[in-house]
Amino acid sequence: MSVQSDQITLEDQEDLDWTLLLDEYDYARPQRGELREGMVMQIEDNGVLVSIGTKREGVIPSQDLRQMGDEFLSTLQVGETIQVYVQEPENRDGDLILSLTMVQVAKDWEYAEQLFKDGGITRCKVIGFNKGGLLVQFNRIRGFVPASQVAQLHGRTAAEERQQALQKMVNQEIPLKVIEVDRERNRLVLSERSATQEWRKAQKIRLLTELQPGDVLSGRVNQLTNFGAFIDLGGADGLAHISELSWQRVNHPREVLQPGQEVKVVVVEIDRDRERIGLSIRQLQANPWDTIDQRYTLGQLVTGPVTNVTPFGAFVQVEEAVEGLIHASELDVDPQTQPRDVLQPGQEVTAKVISLDRQRQRMGLSLRRIAENDKEGEEAAEPEPVEAQPASETEAPAEVNATAEATATE
Repeated sequence: MSVQSDQITLEDQEDLDWTLLLDEYDYARPQRGELREGMVMQIEDNGVLVSIGTKREGVIPSQDLRQMGDEFLSTLQVGETIQVYVQEPENRDGDLILSLTMVQVAKDWEYAEQLFKDGGITRCKVIGFNKGGLLVQFNRIRGFVPASQVAQLHGRTAAEERQQALQKMVNQEIPLKVIEVDRERNRLVLSERSATQEWRKAQKIRLLTELQPGDVLSGRVNQLTNFGAFIDLGGADGLAHISELSWQRVNHPREVLQPGQEVKVVVVEIDRDRERIGLSIRQLQANPWDTIDQRYTLGQLVTGPVTNVTPFGAFVQVEEAVEGLIHASELDVDPQTQPRDVLQPGQEVTAKVISLDRQRQRMGLSLRRIAENDKEGEEAAEPEPVEAQPASETEAPAEVNATAEATATE
């Protein structure tokens, strides 16, 4: 009896040891969402069997394999070590379901968590929008950018205008910063505003360090003000003063520029201490004053609209970027009359060129001298009146003298 009892005890002990060995071999029961290293054991039409060190082999379904593409499947071999994702530790049939496509998704979540931790910036394509914001593709994860985190929108943007702005961003690639990661809820929230602010700060430092006066580069008009235009140089704004927008007179930048317009600019000044970049557009354009002597001479008549009237005179646009000044003393009016009482902006006038200074870029015009010349011309055209002289008593008319001379000759 005792021997039989001992034998049963030994068998039971062997079974227990084998169970413990299997449990040890199954180093950890697989959990949903885990990434495991596995070996390809068998490749079949309906799936691939993979050993991940558990009691039973896992299965990668054929539909998951097809998403990997034919090129990947053609290189897959038995005995190869691959990384798999635990999709279902045990389905209704008791099978361990694995995935290859979800491996990349899991890595994307890990990457998102790392970006969130480090505060890094990534770029994603906008794939859609809704009332709340933008939908973006973060590798194989769909992320969301709330409207409050879209750089070009602000709290006062009207609902209709906001939707139009969001729609225009579809298919664009934008910089983003991860601000929330919740893998269990499949929630990834990003911010374009934060990313743009940090990116622009870094770009501004780079531009202030690298740019030199005379550098020519492309930019986009970002904002127009009364004193000039702020131009985005790709991370930092430079200011083109209103006097540097064009060779012609500009009363407001909107006369020659519009927001969003692409322009060529030249760097004219860099103040690294105050972090300011001065730009010019006009210096890349031909200066019409350089050849002014070839087109105009003193005494020439020119015609153009009055652009501005001041107490000391009126400016006339002679050509696109050339203005002449009719001084108040050169108006054909009483000296006490104000220029604004005679001329109005937009009025077409014809004036005479009376001075030309290429270096100082000044042209003097006159209306008075045209009028004076006209008067002189009229006076020269009229014959001088001849006063009648009474005949002398001792003088005979010319006709009588001529008759007497002819008679004497005969």
